[in-house]
Amino acid sequence: MTARARPVVAIDGPAGAGKSTVTHVVAERLGYLLVDTGAIYRTVALAAERRHVSWDDGDGVAALAAALVAREAIRLERTANGGQRVLLEGDDVSTAIRSLPMGQGASKVSAIPGVRQALLELQRAAGRAGGVVLEGRDIGTVVFPDAEAKFFLTASIEVRAKRRHDELSARGQTSSLSEVLSEVAERDRRDSSRPVAPLKQAADALVVDSSGLTISEVADRIVDEVRRVERRLSEKAAGARG
Repeated sequence: MTARARPVVAIDGPAGAGKSTVTHVVAERLGYLLVDTGAIYRTVALAAERRHVSWDDGDGVAALAAALVAREAIRLERTANGGQRVLLEGDDVSTAIRSLPMGQGASKVSAIPGVRQALLELQRAAGRAGGVVLEGRDIGTVVFPDAEAKFFLTASIEVRAKRRHDELSARGQTSSLSEVLSEVAERDRRDSSRPVAPLKQAADALVVDSSGLTISEVADRIVDEVRRVERRLSEKAAGARG
């Protein structure tokens, strides 16, 4: 494992656990770069839809993903307030990729081995130097199995569905709570059972159940642990120099 002055922070978990909001807060508090890997898969799903490539066409979507990476057509940019803007061939798709259909599309395309392979190095390159917070479903198990700080953020399915429903409603996207609950349950099943890089808690990840916690409380727990890891890395580096 390559020594890093600051850790890679991996935050995995199922849909609706609050990962996007928590990682934003954690990255801001730590002063780390935020990389939302789920946004990358959502962007591939959106690109496929725009090009009329079915999400079930494994070869077609894999070829599209490889072409997008080769052209550097997917870019993640840090905004002035510390957030993340997603560009697809220069077009800001940050809002477009957050719809419920794009979430389902991301779940489908992320199960395609060729897509995951095409995007793997893109994700690793973003965090290799450390000082980065990556969010996804396989960051601590596949993308960065050597991450120094791993977390598995979860919540009950009822809480996750309610959060997702509120999020969609705030964006003006109408859907019933029962419909969203069904969609979340289906995505859990698909993400956990896919043959390639399934949703799985890393053995050395700290589990944080956010069901009864505020975003600030969840972020506090993660930041406190990352600070401990930072101190350990600093002490290790000092010992190596001595």
